Amino acid sequence: MLERMGSLSGQRILEIGPLEGMHTYMLDQQRPERIDAVEANRLCYLRCLVTREILRISSAHFHLGDALHWLKKSPERYDLIVASGVLYHMSDPIDLLELLAARSDAVFLWTHYFPDDPQEGERWRKPFSGKVVARDYNNMRVRLHERSYKRTSATASFCGGPRDRHYWMNRTDLLMLLTSFGFKSIEVMGEERDHRYGPCFSLLARRTS
Repeated sequence: MLERMGSLSGQRILEIGPLEGMHTYMLDQQRPERIDAVEANRLCYLRCLVTREILRISSAHFHLGDALHWLKKSPERYDLIVASGVLYHMSDPIDLLELLAARSDAVFLWTHYFPDDPQEGERWRKPFSGKVVARDYNNMRVRLHERSYKRTSATASFCGGPRDRHYWMNRTDLLMLLTSFGFKSIEVMGEERDHRYGPCFSLLARRTS
């Protein structure tokens, strides 16, 4: 992403789900004007504060709370939004994508997705209920596959979303939605169809190439 975006010097960045702050540190090395990093998990938020002090992350401001609320209430636009390991934890991933598109012309995602050609017996499918919710959005049919954390949210190492029921999007539907939001340049990078926890990729979506 950094190679493709070029200089981030002086830019304003929103990072959703910074986890322990290492991606924040990498962004800070690019000398942005400011990084707003919003983390919903309390333990992860504390790790971010420790990382900021140890690595002297000067441009970052870490916030504990719901990123959806932040996006809905804050009028600010950003030069770049980074959401790594976030989308597939959402109870409404369509809502998140719409909000991201409203706040920036450049969005980077790393996410798991539900493949268009799922194979029977794949181990990563065990937490899925089998329920598929089809939503009509902007004259498109978007498929959402229901998944549960299976009680892992009660463990100290849990770093998922705030709600047990969450949904993965089909690969095709995710890319189609981003295109409908005006992102004409979508670069897919580092795709792993056989990832042990489910198919995943990175993508950089931009309104201008």
